[in-house]
Amino acid sequence: QVQLVESGGGLVQAGGSLRLSCAASGSIPSTNVMGWYRQAPGKQRELVAHITSGGSTNYADSVRGRFTISRDNAKNTVYLQMTSLKPEDTATYYCNCRKLGYTGGYWGQGTQVTVSS
Repeated sequence: QVQLVESGGGLVQAGGSLRLSCAASGSIPSTNVMGWYRQAPGKQRELVAHITSGGSTNYADSVRGRFTISRDNAKNTVYLQMTSLKPEDTATYYCNCRKLGYTGGYWGQGTQVTVSS
């Protein structure tokens, strides 16, 4: 089992910045992918960005150039630095951890990000 605890969400004006954190604990696979997903009301959950244990990253087109994902393997923590936020970034953001090469994995409880116009 892996436990994920997110923090850092909140209310911000358009153009502002926020940094999300996700601390993982438990039986974390040595080769893994940690990612951020988001779900807005009435929409499906979508990938925002992910980063492998080796440091490879992938971003959704909608956030590339504005968001940066990073990780501190010593702390088992992944971060999402969000800049130039837009109202359409408003959603609940979820952290995910899965074994590299597998789907599914573990989810955090989510943290709300609200961007006002």
